Formats: sequence, C-alpha cells, structure tokens
Amino acid sequence: MQVCTFKTDSEAEVGLVHEEWILPVQRALPDLLRPHDPMLDLIARWDSVKPALQGLLNNPAGTEKLRREHVRLLAPVPRPGKVLGIGLNYLDHINEKIIGEVRTAPEHQVWFSKATTAVNGPFDPIVLPPESVSTMTDYEAELVVVIGRRCKRVTPEEAPAFVFGYCVGNDVSVRDWQKRTSQWTLGKGFDTHAPFGPWITTADEVPDPHTLGLRGLVNGEERQRSNTSLMIFKIWDQISVLSQAMTLEPGDVIYTGTCSGVGAGMTPPTFLRPGDHVRIEIDQLGAIEALCTADPM
Repeated sequence: MQVCTFKTDSEAEVGLVHEEWILPVQRALPDLLRPHDPMLDLIARWDSVKPALQGLLNNPAGTEKLRREHVRLLAPVPRPGKVLGIGLNYLDHINEKIIGEVRTAPEHQVWFSKATTAVNGPFDPIVLPPESVSTMTDYEAELVVVIGRRCKRVTPEEAPAFVFGYCVGNDVSVRDWQKRTSQWTLGKGFDTHAPFGPWITTADEVPDPHTLGLRGLVNGEERQRSNTSLMIFKIWDQISVLSQAMTLEPGDVIYTGTCSGVGAGMTPPTFLRPGDHVRIEIDQLGAIEALCTADPM
C-alpha cells in the first residue's frame, strides 16, 4: 500500500495512491482517523485501520478520486517527531574527497539530526541560502525509513517489525556549514532541506529494503547511482543503535545514507544553483524532484 499526505484547496489530507489517482481517506472514511495529525494516527494505529484502508483500495468504485497531477503532494509525515540521518554509510561516498577532506570508514555509526522545519514536500522547491550565507548547497540521494511502532533497545533481528514503510529522500546539505565544526546539525538543517516522499510505501510491499537501486540526477544528468545493498550499516543495525539511546516513535524519519556522486566530490566541486532541477529515484518507491530557488529573504 502507498499512503500520502496531499493538499488541494483545503487542509492537508491523507490519501491512498491507486494507480494514477489519490483516494482521499478522510472523505471516504470520515470516522477512521483522528483529525489532529491523521497520518501519525494512521501509522500509530496501522493494525486496526489497515483492513478499512485495504477495503477502500480493493473497491474504490463510488469513492471520490483525485488525479495525482491535480493535487499537491506534501511530505508524507508533515511534522515528524524526529528526523535523523546517518553519515558515511556507503564506502564509495567515504572515498570521495569532500572539500578536500580525507575520510575513513567509521567504526561506529555517525548520526546527526535534521530540523523538523527542514521537512519539505517531494516536489516543493529547495530554497538555497543567500550567497552571503553559503554557495555550497549539495544533494544526497537516500532511502528514507519511517518508523511504525514505538521501540526502545531493540535488536537488529527485532528491528524490521518496527518499520512502517519507505520513501525517497534528499539529504540536502550546506557543505561549508556542515564542515566548519565537528557537529553537522546546522549544515544539515536549513529550511526545506529534508524533502521526502512522494508517499510511504508500506513495509509489506518491500520484502528487502537492501536490494533497491537509487539514482540522483541534476538537470537530467545522472550524478549518483548505487544500490542499498552497499550500505555499511544496514537499516536494522541503524534502528537498533538509535533505539539504545532514544525511544523511536511512530512517524519518526530516518535518512539512511548516500553514495558517491555528490556535488562536493566532483572536480571541481559543483554545487546547486537557482534554476537547477534535482531528481532522486529509488526502485519500487518512486521519485521526488525539486527546483532549486533563491532565498527570497
């Protein structure tokens, strides 16, 4: 199943993706989801609401349908409780010289947070900072995991049971801000710099998330190409380690790392400019795409 958050002229709604259509869940089943943050409610109560959603998907006749191109898709979880990202998780990306830095594979997982205000829709513009702030904004094609159940101190073997689903993500990074200190939070947390979507593909549709091809393109030029099988720390190990330190909750979002081909690793380094189009694709999950725009402030 593929679930999304979308908007027409009204407030944000939860929808089911059905071929080229969006089925508005709250219009078809008005009593199913709690009105306050319905996507988080759907995720948290998935076992109880899934039969009704599956029934709607199996028998959409008579249900209002909206063409996908007539709605604005938002980030599937518009306001996650946590947005976490792992760094240095593909060996070929580690071997890239990012702003002249020589790196080695980490012994332990390297984690950072992205601000919830960085969350952005899958087709909304990526706002670049003013040139007086930085001219070094970069892209990173990534698989995104959405947590489905509260978990604390789980083992890697237990971890799959706590995943709700998967999305396509772009860990947009402002490199000079990222590298000016040992902590990456500022460089990873600019507004609009955590786009993901276009929807959540539920975990039962993805038997093994470590077999997915991913690609990153800028202005139609393929810059990144890899496979999630090449992660150094697998998703289950990521969830296990995070859950030793913090409670993961329904709707929390995890960016799982990027491969080589980022702009900072090119010769010469090539960063995003206003007017650039960035597209991220992952097999079975779809694609997100954004126009880069100048900060109007």
